[in-house]
Amino acid sequence: MTGKKEVLIVTPSVLIAKGVESILNDMGEFRVSGILTDLGRGNELRLKNMDPDVILLDPSVLGSDARGTGKSYFADFSDAPVLALVTSVSSEETLRPYDGSVTVFDAPNVLVKKLRSALETRTDSPKSEGGELSSREKEILICVAKGMLNKEIADLYNLSVYTVITHRKNITRKTGIKTVAGLTVYALLNNLIDINSVE
Repeated sequence: MTGKKEVLIVTPSVLIAKGVESILNDMGEFRVSGILTDLGRGNELRLKNMDPDVILLDPSVLGSDARGTGKSYFADFSDAPVLALVTSVSSEETLRPYDGSVTVFDAPNVLVKKLRSALETRTDSPKSEGGELSSREKEILICVAKGMLNKEIADLYNLSVYTVITHRKNITRKTGIKTVAGLTVYALLNNLIDINSVE
């Protein structure tokens, strides 16, 4: 099991999730670390403690109003590539914000190839290159450690959500830490926050 890349599947269909899980188990390179059937409040807490290498997200989970927000939704929890898990006809516009897509009609080797490709694209930049965090990055790290979402941070500092996401990617790149829990510990150890300010 060591060395296998972890995949989080988010789809309302347990049948499809279990099918993908079975295929990945057979192929041997990836393993499913979690299956979520929705992105409700309870699952947000689970997401904060997960550290998937790749996320497969069925866009239908987001509902009709949230088209195109799939990838940005996960920026609050993970910098893993997010691939659309296409279970029905989807427009190009719906799929554009994702790091790629897989369909229920893909052959097992094609599924693995697409997951591998998304990972390779993401790991072209080094995991951790060290370097001092800028004062703005420290401010954003403090907000993340306090449990604030990207939209809340953007509103607080009068930034766009995309600027906040870019800062978070830079923080992850410099620290090598991907999870909110890990960044919170980093902020505590570096005296950026007080233990009492953490939710």
